Amino acid sequence: MAKKYSSKINKIRTFALSLIFVGFVVMYFGIFFRNSPILMTIFMLLGLLFIIASTVVYFWIGMLSTKSVQVICPNCGRHTKMLGRVDMCMYCKEPLTLDPSLEGKEFDEKLNRKKQHFE
Repeated sequence: MAKKYSSKINKIRTFALSLIFVGFVVMYFGIFFRNSPILMTIFMLLGLLFIIASTVVYFWIGMLSTKSVQVICPNCGRHTKMLGRVDMCMYCKEPLTLDPSLEGKEFDEKLNRKKQHFE
């Protein structure tokens, strides 16, 4: 079974977006406890914490994105950003690498690890 890979930047952005939705759902559950102001406040504050965490993740990936390497995808010809030794094109999911020793190898996100035990 083939793994579904995506750009690291897009994965982190998706995680941040999911934190926002989780925060809204947690806040929504607080409405069911209208008769207990303490429980409702706890759910509202917990939801707010998820949304604040999302803001922190968005800020972090924004800062990381400014330091990423911009390359032109050989497949679609669009500018895309790379994090690490290997990454995927944000648009066409083409495997990309700037490391000549990794060219021709099967794409695997484990290639980004510092200590690796590959043949």
